[in-house]
Amino acid sequence: MMKHAARPASRRRNRTLMLTVPLVALALWSRGIDAAQAAEPGKDATAASLPRILVLATGGTIAGQADARASGAYKSGQITGEQLMQSVPGLDKLAKLNAEQISSIGSQDMNDKVWFALARRIQDAFDKNEADGILITHGTDTLEETAFFLDNVVRSDKPVVIVGSMRPATAVSADGPGNLYEAVQVAADPRSRGRGVMAVLNDKIQSARSITKTNTTSIETFSSPNDGPIGYVDSAGGIRFMTQAAGFKRTTYPLPAGEQLPRVEIVYSHANMDAVPIEDAISHGAKGIVLAGVGDGNTSKQALDALEAAAKKGVIVVRSTRVRSGFVTRNVEVDDDKNGFVVSEDLNPQKARVLAQLLIAGGVTAPAELQRAFTATW
Repeated sequence: MMKHAARPASRRRNRTLMLTVPLVALALWSRGIDAAQAAEPGKDATAASLPRILVLATGGTIAGQADARASGAYKSGQITGEQLMQSVPGLDKLAKLNAEQISSIGSQDMNDKVWFALARRIQDAFDKNEADGILITHGTDTLEETAFFLDNVVRSDKPVVIVGSMRPATAVSADGPGNLYEAVQVAADPRSRGRGVMAVLNDKIQSARSITKTNTTSIETFSSPNDGPIGYVDSAGGIRFMTQAAGFKRTTYPLPAGEQLPRVEIVYSHANMDAVPIEDAISHGAKGIVLAGVGDGNTSKQALDALEAAAKKGVIVVRSTRVRSGFVTRNVEVDDDKNGFVVSEDLNPQKARVLAQLLIAGGVTAPAELQRAFTATW
């Protein structure tokens, strides 16, 4: 009986040994790896030599999580920038990353306050040599406007890269992780200096001036209709820039006092258009009006007459186009000199609005000076 009573205790001891020995071995093995890594020559030196990338998170689809209201539905800006960085393997091998949360919004809610916060933080980080490059995570709906705004106010030749995704982080085939990895690669690459603000999505590097969103849901949504991508990123070949860096020669504009840019409205031209939307914009205090015109920035006679009257009252009028590509040219279909209008060149209406806001805020209101500024950005 005593032998039978002792047997369970013996088995328990054996089980304990079976569990303990592997844990001890694992601990010793882990210590051995740590010791080996610590002794690995050049490891700390390599880590110290990695570029410093400051990540400024604003929210967007790239930080979205699934929502039960419908198939494919999601809520933007639910995941922090720190969590995004931690979710992508291998980023720590590319750069030393430090993430800060600027906002947690969908980019349809992007506003002047967030723009100013981004611009000031970026400039401060560069002025104090806190970072070798900046990475901004952002929703795709207004990504091109934020990129263009920052391109016109940040004074540095260090790289600023903006990245987003078309699918939320919880999607089965989320494009965010791949975009993030490639964006860090570009931000950390010395060849990225002197190129202004760049957007990196879907293996392409595109300039802030040219990039625009062209599809509602496809990951192949961003393109540069007038001049194409400035480079590509792929897993096999790395980064391939298609153009030489122009250097730090861009015109930049100071941020106005306060947290708000002047009111500039976009008026969309269409068949049977009258003067109502133009008069409405003026009645609500618009300092400028950008026409999203048909064809070469044209519109109906009623609308043109209203725009001419607005220009005579001191309202800035910029002719852009609702057409996806091409330049708006002066004095071809419309007498811009007579009417006191400005043409946007290749800038689409949303970017023409941003530049007009910055110019008006800086006291540039004469049509000839405005036109020189629009032309100089090309």
